[in-house]
Amino acid sequence: MPRLTDARKELRRTQIAEAAVRCFSRNGLERTSIADITAESGLSAGSIYAHYRNKADLVRVAAREVLAKRADVLGEYAAADAPPGPDELLSRLIAAIDPAEARVGVQTWGEATTDPAIHGIVVDMTDRMRAMLRDCVTAWLVKVEHHEPAEARERAVPIARRVMALYQAELLYTALRTPPPTEETAS
Repeated sequence: MPRLTDARKELRRTQIAEAAVRCFSRNGLERTSIADITAESGLSAGSIYAHYRNKADLVRVAAREVLAKRADVLGEYAAADAPPGPDELLSRLIAAIDPAEARVGVQTWGEATTDPAIHGIVVDMTDRMRAMLRDCVTAWLVKVEHHEPAEARERAVPIARRVMALYQAELLYTALRTPPPTEETAS
């Protein structure tokens, strides 16, 4: 059997993670099995286990991939000559919400209350998102509002927390108002 190149391995991991997100969105974290992910991805269980240890590993990767997308965007905003202010930042984040990812995110938060592994993932991801928002608001305060960097960083903390809270509220709202796909609509 031919060995997979690093690029093919990464492609396969992404294929599996995307299939897992679709399954989690449709069936829920608890009711999704590796067999569901196998069927959704079109791969064998052996292939899935060659890339991921278990379902918790897939949840972790899915959460990190969603955050990585946000990190790229927030990094671009912070690096801009005129970073967006808090209201514009929140508007852009809300406009980018994917309903399937929102459903998985809310389910992950729920699981975090009882599953220590998932709890660690959610706390880590929340802390990292807050830090990215703080950095983006700090950049706006320095570059647009012309505050000194130390003062800007201090002022950015409560602003970033409010942006984060409003963003999470929109994620919850999106997850609740968007019905999960059925088997017929998922195909």
